[in-house]
Amino acid sequence: MRAAPTILHLDMDAFFAAAEQAAKPSLRGKPVVVGGLGPRGVVATASYEARRFGVHSAMPMAQARRLAPNAAYLVPRFSLYRSVSEQVMELLGRLSPLVEPLSLDEAFVDLEAGGVAWDSASAREAGERLRRDILGGTGLTGSVGLAGSKMLAKIASEEAKPDGLVLIEPGTERELLGPKSVRIIPGVGPATGEHLRRAGMTTVADLAAAGEDELVRLLGRAHGASLHRMAQGYDDRPVVAERDAKSVSVEDTFDVDLHDRVRIRIEVERLAERCVGRLRASGHSGRTIVLKVRRFDFSTLTRSETLRGPTDDLGVVREAAARLLEGVDTTGGVRLLGVGVSGLADYTQEDLFAQAAEAAEAAEAAVAAEAADAADGRPAEESGPAAPQPTATEPPERHWSPGQDVRHAELGPGWVQGSGVGRVTVRFEQPGSAPGRVRTFPVDDPDLEPSDPLPLVPRP
Repeated sequence: MRAAPTILHLDMDAFFAAAEQAAKPSLRGKPVVVGGLGPRGVVATASYEARRFGVHSAMPMAQARRLAPNAAYLVPRFSLYRSVSEQVMELLGRLSPLVEPLSLDEAFVDLEAGGVAWDSASAREAGERLRRDILGGTGLTGSVGLAGSKMLAKIASEEAKPDGLVLIEPGTERELLGPKSVRIIPGVGPATGEHLRRAGMTTVADLAAAGEDELVRLLGRAHGASLHRMAQGYDDRPVVAERDAKSVSVEDTFDVDLHDRVRIRIEVERLAERCVGRLRASGHSGRTIVLKVRRFDFSTLTRSETLRGPTDDLGVVREAAARLLEGVDTTGGVRLLGVGVSGLADYTQEDLFAQAAEAAEAAEAAVAAEAADAADGRPAEESGPAAPQPTATEPPERHWSPGQDVRHAELGPGWVQGSGVGRVTVRFEQPGSAPGRVRTFPVDDPDLEPSDPLPLVPRP
């Protein structure tokens, strides 16, 4: 614990939804929900206006629609969120070399290491200046917590929401924590919280009063001792500038359960390709291939295979995932598939010739099949009967998603409000403009094209 509140925790307010409201003037002050819009989609973020109806993150989208039927439901635009996040992280980097990002919209900062804070007054000044800079640079608000430890700084930022700053003076920790739920302590999830409740402990004060020996008896040596210290306000975890990734993974949830074994295999191969792309982009390789399968009844199976050494070879990962799939019963249907690589390293093991040879043989077979398919007039990716191909006179219908950025040749930038029955409705407005007018077009209108997101605040 520090003697001064020089650890800062920043949490952007309803980040995805707030970014959408800033980008779309007609949505400001209205309920906005961002997430997967399919039958099995979940809420990623809800604006504060939507939260008044009970909508919250991780809620099934179908339930959110029942609670707030008049909200705007939009697909995520991660390219915009990443761009704004980079701006925010740059501002944090000006405060200190020790910035620990937790997600796109959340991070810890060690103000003492940056020399910008040494007592409560200077810490508060740094926090307020950060909030002003974020608002000016992005048009969005963030909540700031300041304390002598990471745990308390995060608690303070929650108390500050939305668009506020809370500073916890060192020495007041136990008084502040005492009446709060045990769930506020890091590492206390639903299962641990229920275990403690059955033992008669529901508040942080209960944990502190129970004593270390009792918590160790209930939860084990490491967890019990750590929990007792945190219940008294002690948290000596440092702000770590770089957190090593432990795994790389991708997964997809399907709107309709997959029953066809061939289709399931194809989806696993595609996931393996995406996973390897992320693995290479991060500059890593990995030893353990992981397959995740969530079946029709929500039961989730995880299978893994550990290689002789780390690899980033697509053929090796794809074949390992396929072998793992062979051992999974998919009878009844599959609602989610995932492929991951763990045991990461920053090099590849050269002694994988046997597996690489198998992958090369598979690639040669695929090339031969591609040539045969081409001779038959079938697309290379099609493994079954030939699929009907669109003709030049009947192009495939374009798909427009709610919230998607578009640009019209005459009317300029806008976003998709909705589409269906061969039509797409667009509202023409942009960040900083007045709420715009709405127009409807045929989905294949040649003057309407997808567009990149515009910056929320014009850059000089």
